[in-house]
Amino acid sequence: MGYLEWHDRSAIPLESVFGHDRGPTLVAAFEGWNDAGDAATGAVEHLWECWQARTFASIDPEEFYDFTASRPQVRTDDDSGQAHDSGSAHDARRTIDWPANELGWATPAGTDGVVLLRGVEPQLRWRTFCDQVLTVASDLRCARILTVGALLADVPHTRPTPVFGTSDDVNLRDRLAFDRSDYQGPTGILGVLGVESTSRGLPAAALWAAVPSYAPSAPSPKAAGALVERIAAVLGVGVDTASLDVSTVSYERQLGQLVAEDDATLEYVHLLERQYDTS
Repeated sequence: MGYLEWHDRSAIPLESVFGHDRGPTLVAAFEGWNDAGDAATGAVEHLWECWQARTFASIDPEEFYDFTASRPQVRTDDDSGQAHDSGSAHDARRTIDWPANELGWATPAGTDGVVLLRGVEPQLRWRTFCDQVLTVASDLRCARILTVGALLADVPHTRPTPVFGTSDDVNLRDRLAFDRSDYQGPTGILGVLGVESTSRGLPAAALWAAVPSYAPSAPSPKAAGALVERIAAVLGVGVDTASLDVSTVSYERQLGQLVAEDDATLEYVHLLERQYDTS
């Protein structure tokens, strides 16, 4: 049984899918374990807006989430801004927002198209979930999958964000100057999606940004911007990062103020700066 919900097939230009030899690239990021500082999802959200991606499909969340862990959100669609007769009763409609995994199509200049996947890491049935994503990749004749993540690491916020790329595909590694990952241990949905993609003959690569471990809960536009630039480089396109650059200035200033209030943390950051500069 499939759990894909197709909304707008007209968002996908047929000439981009069937008229080129290379094929589009699928770029995926998920909230949760793979998304330190909201950097990965922030990067894909930025690209979604810059490239004016159009949602064409989503994945039904019913089978993939423990809703006591990823709770849906209730909100009120209030039409009170509209004119109402004096004294008339007004009942706002209540709506449930479920954990969403949306697929959007964009066509940046110089590409055969990009499929953007923004979502929430599922708790259940990962193989079935990955099958839904890879079904889309197959239907749209994607040439490769690029997963995007962020992790906490011993890096200073005062230096450029380290971003590293890995792939098990020799051709992708050579073309993109990526490394082969030697990581072994617990993995998230990005790791599973990458392995499942490779096992089906669809080349997969991953980009990871390092976020300061002493600021685990602070959203990092700096890391998001670094990921955006690397994604654009992989795709061979340009992208405007001005809004992220502005947010980065504020992020660095606020984090610097917090660090300065604690002598131990300040000395730790200075140590990380020295290590970064000498390496």
